[in-house]
Amino acid sequence: MSDFLKSSPTPSSAGADARKQEVMAQVKQELALANAQELMNKMNEKCFGKCITKPSSSLSSSEETCLTRCMDRYMEAFDLISRTYTSRVSRQRADGDVLN
Repeated sequence: MSDFLKSSPTPSSAGADARKQEVMAQVKQELALANAQELMNKMNEKCFGKCITKPSSSLSSSEETCLTRCMDRYMEAFDLISRTYTSRVSRQRADGDVLN
């Protein structure tokens, strides 16, 4: 009975572990894509609302400048927040305080 409880990997469990890792990688990739799409949608919504006062068939040079600056600031802020969050999670994992 003690042999049954040993955690030595069998070929079928190794295959299941590999499949699990593959599925997890795919889920992570899909989440990253969804997050990128949400970022773009929010950025477009916020910057359009701020910069486009009178929608027309073309953008004025001031609207283009405003949109460029707004998008740059939005991306810089997102990058800063992402790096800070990643650093915090890494520190917590290293300290043994895993977020779940």
